[in-house]
Amino acid sequence: MSAHPGVDRGHTDDLMSFLRASPSPYHAVGNAAQRLEKAGFRQVEETAAWDGEAGGRYVLRGGAIIAWYVPEGASPSTPYRIVGAHTDSPNLRVKPIPDTGAHGWRQIAVEIYGGALLNTWLDRDLGLSGRITLRDGSHRLVTVDRPLLRVPQLAVHLDRSVNSEGLKLDKQRHMTPIWGLGEVEEGDLLRFVAEETGVAAEEIGGWDLMVHSVEPPAYLGRDRELVAGPRMDNLLSVHAGTAALVAASARSGPDAIPVLAAFDHEENGSQSDTGADGPLLGNVLERSVFARGGGYEERARAFAGSVCLSSDTGHAVHPNYAERHEPGHHPRPNGGPILKVNVNQRYATDGAGRAVFAAACERAGVPWQSFVSHNSMPCGTTIGPITAARHGISTVDIGVAILSMHSARELCGAQDPELLAKALTAFLEG
Repeated sequence: MSAHPGVDRGHTDDLMSFLRASPSPYHAVGNAAQRLEKAGFRQVEETAAWDGEAGGRYVLRGGAIIAWYVPEGASPSTPYRIVGAHTDSPNLRVKPIPDTGAHGWRQIAVEIYGGALLNTWLDRDLGLSGRITLRDGSHRLVTVDRPLLRVPQLAVHLDRSVNSEGLKLDKQRHMTPIWGLGEVEEGDLLRFVAEETGVAAEEIGGWDLMVHSVEPPAYLGRDRELVAGPRMDNLLSVHAGTAALVAASARSGPDAIPVLAAFDHEENGSQSDTGADGPLLGNVLERSVFARGGGYEERARAFAGSVCLSSDTGHAVHPNYAERHEPGHHPRPNGGPILKVNVNQRYATDGAGRAVFAAACERAGVPWQSFVSHNSMPCGTTIGPITAARHGISTVDIGVAILSMHSARELCGAQDPELLAKALTAFLEG
């Protein structure tokens, strides 16, 4: 497929760097914050008083970030233009008592997070990432980005039917990674993490650790028109949303306030203090209204005029399983972002939202596609319906079409990330 006019590889190169540097939600929001800081945004603490001055601000809470830019002349009732996304991806997460093993193998006990494609984690070199919490309440990022763990598959000689009857994996018995030989020692992993992060083991009060594939993102195909990499669902949207907010902040007028809302825990229902079903976004938007001198009336007016684009990945048509897709809607890589529709409100898009998205793509000069599920196949969901229902904000579900969703390594068109970012920028600019 020929390149879309005006699209080069610079944005996608940067996305690949972002994916590599963001093995956990905590890394992702930290990297997004660094990019915002370079653009003049400043962090505000939730426990501090906020002012109503113009400029860019952001709030960090765990694996979530909310960032916004108040343009000169914005009133307390100025509506918001919100790009929503999520920072988490299905993976394997370390259990509270991690040290385990059997038959001379040392292993790490893990819990399955989200709807992971379990087979994609087999026989893959895995690192360790996340954060530790010290006894003084401070946090340290953990980044072990080298081959450390592996979930070994059973040899075909010991499972002769695997290719004819399919691989059957028990989450408890078959997904425990190995990381060495010898007897199990209590506290072994914690001591290792302490050494890697340069702190004393006794200072660690808690941890949120997970594994990640250490294989870097890469261009794929004869003409390098595809990108393979980890955590595209949904760091692709977080990266595009961050770039769009930075671009929009430089050109925003007083008619709308651009916002990036990247939440954690979408993959297991969003019900947390950092998830879309929690109060974080509403609190931040309300406090911004109040800081600019508004009250409940101005808050209601601002929310009533606001629009959210919930950006998450969607399904590209799979050439080997085309019958699983709706026959009239076959999104293709490098065809531009997709509008996601489900009349049963698994996606929040309606006709008015379609018009908003189409107008943004037209202003950006970006092609777009439509996605709807096959009637006989269940439809996934996003933060879109949650945002619409919780805050009463008009919400539209969009994203980029990918293959291998929820795999340890996913696939998208190399042009689509920038096309999405351009559409999001046009939307945020109003």
